[in-house]
Amino acid sequence: MTTLDVGAPTLERIKRAPKVLLHDHLDGGLRPETIIELADELGYRDLPATEPGALTDQMMKGANRKDLTLYLETFAHTVAVMQTPHSIERVARECAEDLAADGVVYAEVRFAPELHTQRGLRLDDAVEAVLSGFAAGSSGTDLTIRAICSAMRNADNSLAVAEAAVRWRDQGVVAFDIAGAEDGFPPDDHIRAFQFCQRENFHITVHAGEAYGPRSIWKAVQYCGSERLGHGIRIIEDIQHEENGEPALGRLAHFLRDRRIPLEICPTSNVNTGVVDSIAEHPIDQLIDLRFRVTLNTDNRLMSGVSMTSEMAALVDAFDYGWDRLRWLTVNGMKSSFLPFRERLQIIEQVIKPRYAPLEAWSQEPPI
Repeated sequence: MTTLDVGAPTLERIKRAPKVLLHDHLDGGLRPETIIELADELGYRDLPATEPGALTDQMMKGANRKDLTLYLETFAHTVAVMQTPHSIERVARECAEDLAADGVVYAEVRFAPELHTQRGLRLDDAVEAVLSGFAAGSSGTDLTIRAICSAMRNADNSLAVAEAAVRWRDQGVVAFDIAGAEDGFPPDDHIRAFQFCQRENFHITVHAGEAYGPRSIWKAVQYCGSERLGHGIRIIEDIQHEENGEPALGRLAHFLRDRRIPLEICPTSNVNTGVVDSIAEHPIDQLIDLRFRVTLNTDNRLMSGVSMTSEMAALVDAFDYGWDRLRWLTVNGMKSSFLPFRERLQIIEQVIKPRYAPLEAWSQEPPI
């Protein structure tokens, strides 16, 4: 296990630092070469380009249209090539390999099993293929990787997906989620799935507070029992500035902060979907200063052209973050994970802290 020389958090140094990732979509992080090869194998002819560089440009161009619904259109191509056990397993294996190469030591990667049944696979077939790929790709690395099963919020399969997630809980699935277009598809439409997970003592995270405001967050937490919030940044709309410049938190914002409900924040993706205009204008810095439980994530590595390294570097550039703040975000991520408590502590104490220790004195850590 390597350590780093003390110095400023440059891109290369950040890449070698340990990272934790809680919000990453499997079908949003494929290697472009893999998409092209699998499309050829499966006879998929609708790719916008068949050369890796050009395909990457098209996927990023298609995603960066300042609208979540338009952003999601690009996933038709990646999902189309993930319809067999072989293709799904390969994508999952390469995902784990790429995250390990980026210095990620713990990851929860989500996927929607129902999207991978177009050629006859069952939900359980898709889950099994993903877990097999994760095991192969993380073998021999520092990466511990788990899966989150997402149901599509514009469909009616959520209870079946939740049941599948629980069936695989002892093999590596750690939570249930809903994903897809947020506006017009409230989380409480899927209340039976969430109640099933609650009865099974199974973890829940919900995409909320990205394309819709605080009411979506409130429903996710209070109706659906969400323990974390996918994005959640529009909680900023429940925070006002008084005449003296001091922030005044609304009741929902107070509740999230008091309960330490983690926000799975994905800065570059939020720029892509038009939630904010730039990283420099992103509310992540304000939410950190207000001591919300903030975590840093990639969302879709291909579509947004990011990695955990680049997301950290973007915050360094925008807000002049040092190692203490990057370590704080990393520890926050691990604390907020759905891994069992003892395993979380083990990674914090035996991996994250020792590898950050040479970079910054612990006394400079901001309060959590």
